[in-house]
Amino acid sequence: MYSISENSTYEIVEKKSKFIANLIYIESKEEAENIIKEYKKRFHDARHNCYAYRVYDENEIYEKSSDDGEPSGTAGAPMLNLLQKNDLCNIIIIVTRYFGGILLGTGGLVRAYSGATIGAIDNCKKAKIELGIEFQIELDYPNYKSLQYYCNKNNITIKNSEYNENITCILEMNNTIKDRFLEDVKNKSLNILEIKNQKDIMIIE
Repeated sequence: MYSISENSTYEIVEKKSKFIANLIYIESKEEAENIIKEYKKRFHDARHNCYAYRVYDENEIYEKSSDDGEPSGTAGAPMLNLLQKNDLCNIIIIVTRYFGGILLGTGGLVRAYSGATIGAIDNCKKAKIELGIEFQIELDYPNYKSLQYYCNKNNITIKNSEYNENITCILEMNNTIKDRFLEDVKNKSLNILEIKNQKDIMIIE
């Protein structure tokens, strides 16, 4: 499965109608919906802002698409199909159409929205993504340096460190590392006071 390391854009013109595709990295359904609102405001003078997105959220891949007033099945569904065919996730594609005064017909619309989407996908930089896990942990100050060494050695990312009476932080790791990490915590070779919670995530390689 893949995502993108950089957002991309692509523009085509079909019979005087302009189609502007924007391919954007997302991490949640809420982020996708906020981006849709943002683009509808930004391109408020456009006739249509059609979209499709796929995102790993709440331990499953969630998909959604919209024709935004175009004939049913001519925009959102073909765009979503291309995300699926290219094995892309944590992605939203928004194609904005400025109407040029000439009707394209259902076949022409499918070709135009698909063509804009393909162009944006071809322009993007893909990045492989793997299923991973995120732990929120608590540890004392003397053991933080050893945690940093352990994480560097095992390709674990430390995020959102907070320094209070003890240190709390988030550890992101590939699923292949999870069992070893939990075993090291259990046998005290890694001195962690508490694992507060955990959740499944996707990690861009």
